[in-house]
Amino acid sequence: MTLDLAKTAGQLYAALPEMRGQWREHNDALGVALERCADVDALDTEARRAQGKTTWLAARVENGVAGAFPPPALPPDHIVVAVDGSHIDVDRHAAARCFLINIGVAALRYGEIPDADLRSEPALCADDRSLFLRDPYGVREQAVEGALLGMHRAIAEIEALADEAERAPEGLPTLALLDGTLVLWGLSGGPDFARRELIDRRFKNAMGRLRAEAERRPLAVASHISRPRSNEVMNAVRISRNVCRWEQVNCDANCGQIPAGERNCDVVAGVTDAALFARTLAPGERSQTFLSASGIVEESYGEHGVLFFYVNAGEEVARLEMPSWTSAEGVGLAHAALLAQTEKGRGYPLALQEAHEQAVVTGPDRRDFARLLYETMSEERLPAPTSQKAQSKRTRFV
Repeated sequence: MTLDLAKTAGQLYAALPEMRGQWREHNDALGVALERCADVDALDTEARRAQGKTTWLAARVENGVAGAFPPPALPPDHIVVAVDGSHIDVDRHAAARCFLINIGVAALRYGEIPDADLRSEPALCADDRSLFLRDPYGVREQAVEGALLGMHRAIAEIEALADEAERAPEGLPTLALLDGTLVLWGLSGGPDFARRELIDRRFKNAMGRLRAEAERRPLAVASHISRPRSNEVMNAVRISRNVCRWEQVNCDANCGQIPAGERNCDVVAGVTDAALFARTLAPGERSQTFLSASGIVEESYGEHGVLFFYVNAGEEVARLEMPSWTSAEGVGLAHAALLAQTEKGRGYPLALQEAHEQAVVTGPDRRDFARLLYETMSEERLPAPTSQKAQSKRTRFV
């Protein structure tokens, strides 16, 4: 049985009045947000955030919220290296326990000596040391699969980006680009030994290599988020004095018993950062820079914190995340190079498009991998059990 679109269409039409009401409320809140943002006192709001107790994750707005900055000139001779990844997770129905990470790389050089290097680097992990993270000080262990494998892959992408940055021609301005966030949210609630291995050892080592490169040459490291849904900046607006209106910020104590929609800060509720900056930034402009106050960043990242800003790239407002040690010149290089890449890619950075094409693992790829795994195990006379569920998918009957 497939999806009944006739029934679904009826439900959609029935939901339209509620959707129209939500859109009107959003526009009203956006109008208030635009008025209040210009009045945000950066020092006071940061003090309220640091000393208060907030329900929402609010950015550190040390330079204020308002402000729009045009891009600097982009050097004609430059290179953009981009890395993206995909993976095949551990499958209990497969012939063997293993996972595969495929890293796609695109290095695009512009100027007098244009060049392009496109490739993928697959890595099969089937050994016990790769399949489990173990506590060196105890008996705890955690299988590398699911969300933890996603974090493992994200760090593998940063490690591959460090490799590519180190390979880039000396002296050539370079944008090193990732897709997605630099904040490893999936490790925020994980065991401490997983954070020590993935963040303290691997993440910090890769970021340290990138920082060393950025200190000796023009290099900007950035992670691009398309159509961001974050509201960290707007949450800082929510706790600002002229919106919150409480002397001390304590969301639970002050407003815990007040229904949603009646709290002081609800006048700007539901507005995303992207919606705000879509109205305040002209095409090509970027916002102020902000700092992430995420718990995993502040507790574990050390000197490699995360700054971010928003760019009106024409087709959409994108979010760019960078290491907190990035210089003003690095921010300018990332801003200018991102706009050029977005124009070349007709709305999305070209280098990331190419890296994704190299990294993607399609449905047929996954079936071929499962078949290769089974046949190889069988040829070597190794146990290659598969589940009845897996066999049923290969042999359909009526």
